[in-house]
Amino acid sequence: MDRNSSSAVDRIDAAIARIETQIAARAAAGDALAHRHAALKARMAEAVAALDDVIARESAA
Repeated sequence: MDRNSSSAVDRIDAAIARIETQIAARAAAGDALAHRHAALKARMAEAVAALDDVIARESAA
């Protein structure tokens, strides 16, 4: 392999490494977003249940 081919291969290898790094970062960000979504969904369910309790108590009174 001549020097130009070697540097082209090195650039391609570096580009692949950058792409793999970004893929991993996006996957981690997606996991973090899914976790935050699940936590928010649980808190909203608790809040709606609390409101339902208040409405039920007021209706019974």
